[in-house]
Amino acid sequence: MTPSRLLSSFRVRLLLLLAALLVFTVGVQYYVNLRVVRNNTQFIVEQQRAIMVGVALGVNSLSSGEYLDQMRDEVKLPLLGDQADRVKNVLIVDEQGNIKDSLDKNQTPRENPDKSVRYVRVKDVALPPLKGAVELPEFNTTLPEGMTVSPKTAPMNEGAFYFPIDTDKGHRYVIVVLGSANSLKGILERQARRSLLSNLAVLLVTTCLTAIVVWRFTRPIKSLSLGARRVAGGDFSFQVPTSGRHDEMGELTELFNEMTVKLARTRELEAQLYNAEKAVVVSRLASAIAHEIRNPLNYINLTLDHMRATLSPNDPEKQQKFESLTKQLKAEVARINTRITEFLNYSRPVQLAPRPLDLAEVARDSLRMFEVQAAESNVQTTVVEEGKVPSVSADAESLRSALTNLIINSLQAMDGSGGKVSIVLSREESGRAVRIEINDTGRGIKPDDIAKIFEPYYSTKETGTGLGLAIVKKAVEDHHGSISVKSKVGEGTTFTITLPFTEPPAVAGG
Repeated sequence: MTPSRLLSSFRVRLLLLLAALLVFTVGVQYYVNLRVVRNNTQFIVEQQRAIMVGVALGVNSLSSGEYLDQMRDEVKLPLLGDQADRVKNVLIVDEQGNIKDSLDKNQTPRENPDKSVRYVRVKDVALPPLKGAVELPEFNTTLPEGMTVSPKTAPMNEGAFYFPIDTDKGHRYVIVVLGSANSLKGILERQARRSLLSNLAVLLVTTCLTAIVVWRFTRPIKSLSLGARRVAGGDFSFQVPTSGRHDEMGELTELFNEMTVKLARTRELEAQLYNAEKAVVVSRLASAIAHEIRNPLNYINLTLDHMRATLSPNDPEKQQKFESLTKQLKAEVARINTRITEFLNYSRPVQLAPRPLDLAEVARDSLRMFEVQAAESNVQTTVVEEGKVPSVSADAESLRSALTNLIINSLQAMDGSGGKVSIVLSREESGRAVRIEINDTGRGIKPDDIAKIFEPYYSTKETGTGLGLAIVKKAVEDHHGSISVKSKVGEGTTFTITLPFTEPPAVAGG
């Protein structure tokens, strides 16, 4: 398999996409964790630095003679004092418990009016639990009053540690007061929340990407499912959109579309074969009927004429009865002949004699045959031309027969209650065909019957043969046209015939 073919594979692309999502997720998580570690390291370093600075200032104050607050201002470090997170205060205490120096100006020595120095006692200062910075024997000395060592200190509470320093003026104790570790806890909690939000964001992004991928990859499957349902319902014209895909789904879609085309062709061939077989049967039946029935019918018809001419009774009452009976017999013979003619017209091969026809004239001639019947049934008949309708090349008798059958159906749909039958002629929007609409305001056709009305031998009438509309459809198709029907029960029916035509060649210079 070539690389391009491999990359176009559905499975390979899906695996590559899942691998990319995995790398993306792990990469983002690693980056977030790395940022957290860096921030935590920086914070711890700053805290350690603050403690070291506090110790250094305390030691330097013993030798430099400067006060701690002055030294803090000189180094310009925002790591110490009341606003600092970790080192709140640094105190220098002598053996008597006097605070010799402090970052808190309220605890520094004051000069009395008599020039003496007033110290703040360490016992008067609220110190957090105190603990020694180192555990060496030489540091286990007696502490000044107020410096009480606490055995245990809660990890998150404030605390302080001290360490003694020997100077030429005696023992001094440097006390570093630490703030609560809650600030560190808050920072770590914030970082944990940020890490969680980052993970949720990554999860949301990957979920959305996965949803998009799944939707894109399953959309052809849904289309194939819909197509299979449509094909199972008999709709072989449905085609699944390919969307230009070249993977397995694209190949499956193309194969499905090819299958539906072949199935449609097979169904069409089966229908043609069925119609051909049925036409052969009808042709044989029609020939047998014509041979076996028409000769006796002709004899019956001639005998009836002879009886009416020579055997009519003299009695007027009997003569009227005799005329009525013979007339009914001749009508029944004519009806049988008509049915035989329908069989023959449907079964015989078409032999058309096309010539240019004026559709309006053909429509008026077809309606003229039913003027008396329409007037007796109180039915209004009209021919309407919408715009200029070109002539068509068609067989006059075949087209007139088709229109006649449709008009008969329209008149029969009125049930003698009056109404309107109109033939509307127009030109198709495509410009290459004409449209003939036969409208009526009759009882309409039931939806279940519409799909079957053009089938041979299907009729909704008790005395119908079911060949009228089949003959119409055959005549229209013989002219390379099409016919359709729309109907609503109780409102009427519209049959639409579409026939192609060819524009006459343009006259040069005209």
